[in-house]
Amino acid sequence: MKVLFVCLGNICRSPTAEIVFREIVAREAPDLGIEIDSAGTAAYHVGSPPDSRSRQAALRRGYDMSALRARVVETQDFSLYDLILAMDRQNFDTLKQRAPTAARERIRMFLEFAPDAEVTDVPDPYYGGPNGFEEVLDLIEAAARGLLQHIRTEARRA
Repeated sequence: MKVLFVCLGNICRSPTAEIVFREIVAREAPDLGIEIDSAGTAAYHVGSPPDSRSRQAALRRGYDMSALRARVVETQDFSLYDLILAMDRQNFDTLKQRAPTAARERIRMFLEFAPDAEVTDVPDPYYGGPNGFEEVLDLIEAAARGLLQHIRTEARRA
C-alpha cells in the first residue's frame, strides 16, 4: 500500500500528515509495509523544509519533520500511489483535473477517515495564528488513525 498526502505547497498540512501517519504506522502496524509520502499541487516551495511553525507544533507532540522537503505532485504519482489524499476540496479538485481517468477513484479527501471531525477540509494554517497548527495536528491525528483502520480492514479482505 502506498499513500500520498497532498496540500497546496507541501510545507504545512501534507508533510504533517506524512510524518504523523508514518509514526503511527511505525508504532502500530509496521507489518503492513505502508509507503508514505507527501506533495503539493503547486511548486511554490519545492526543496524547502516544512514551515517552521509546523515543525515546532509537530515536535511538541514528538514528530520530527526535519528531514522532509517539499515536492510537487508529478504525473507518475497517479499510477504509483494506491491512495492520494487531499487535505482540502480545492486540492482535491485540482488532483481530479490532473489525474488520468483510471487514477481518479484513488483520490479522496483525507478527513473522510475522521468521521467525527466537524469539518471536511484540513484548514490551511499558513496565514493564521499558532493555534491553527495545533488544530491541524488534532485533525490529522484523528484521520491518520481512521486511515490506518481502513487500510487494516482492506488488507484483511485481500
